[in-house]
Amino acid sequence: MNLGITLTQNKLKEFLLNVAIVRPVFIWGAPGIGKSSLVEQFALELGMECVSLLGSQLAPEDVIGVPQIVNGRSKFFPPSMIVREKPYVLFLDELNACSQEIQKSFYSLITDLRVGEYRLPSGSIVIGAGNRAQDAAIVKPMSSALLNRMVHVELSVSHTDWLDWAHAEDIHPLITDYIAQRPDHLWSKPPKTEEAFSTPRSWHMLSDALREYGDRVSDEDIQVLAAGTLTPAHAIQFRAFIRQLKHKYTISAIMEGNERWPDKPTDRDILYFLAQSFRSHLLKNLPENKENADAKAKRLISAAKARIKELAAVSFEIAQMVVADDDGQVLPSYFMIEIVRDLPRLVQKTQKNG
Repeated sequence: MNLGITLTQNKLKEFLLNVAIVRPVFIWGAPGIGKSSLVEQFALELGMECVSLLGSQLAPEDVIGVPQIVNGRSKFFPPSMIVREKPYVLFLDELNACSQEIQKSFYSLITDLRVGEYRLPSGSIVIGAGNRAQDAAIVKPMSSALLNRMVHVELSVSHTDWLDWAHAEDIHPLITDYIAQRPDHLWSKPPKTEEAFSTPRSWHMLSDALREYGDRVSDEDIQVLAAGTLTPAHAIQFRAFIRQLKHKYTISAIMEGNERWPDKPTDRDILYFLAQSFRSHLLKNLPENKENADAKAKRLISAAKARIKELAAVSFEIAQMVVADDDGQVLPSYFMIEIVRDLPRLVQKTQKNG
């Protein structure tokens, strides 16, 4: 399902507080972006127990129970995982990974909070969640009857919301510092091939591993851990980020001219990471219109041109990457005109490659 409108983590919690208490809600979203943890946190904030059922591992009897003969009549007894004395949040995770037969067993549970003759305690809340068809996950068509029993909402990733959560949950500072610099690396689309990819969940796993290693973690350890949890390009840059911290390179010092671009062949990954950070800094901070630029912005423009010249002297290829059109993200036109004037070969080569 593609709703066309998405909510970030904080907005979705507000949505649940207003909607889930009166109607069952289904949360759509890519794998690993925090659907399950968000529902658990929602239940915790309400002071309610959260009971999770994993749709991909359920059989119909896990929902409706099994029949027993009582006083000469058959009666279904719901499983103990559903039966509670106090109101609770029932979380149906991976609901759209169930077969149609299992989906049917949820109809009365979702609509009437009832399983056979058993009713969930008054005030209980039902929330479902699942991946989208485009996520290369285990997804099966959801029947129209089941779809129409829930209010649908799609969760999107917000690095600011995630960083707020990560600081509160004591996620490793190397990771929060990195995501603060490269928020675009918090999540990437699931790959078509079998390889690790970056999600809030995978960054959390990497944090747990780094915490366990502590001060004993080596550059080789980081390389293995990052490769096993992150998108390959992100893993390389995360390792380079840590290496540049150890070598005391910072993009702010380079921008101010207090440090020079690393030029050793062994530091090429650090140079690439710094150049990527440099490009992100320019995209975010260069004014759109030079005529309206204040003194601070004009100093940035001047420093940026000087740093690009210096970078081109170290690596022409990486300097090209800084000024290139990348998925529609381009530096301001006036800045590119000045780069064309000062470094025409750099831009001409970039345009030919494009």
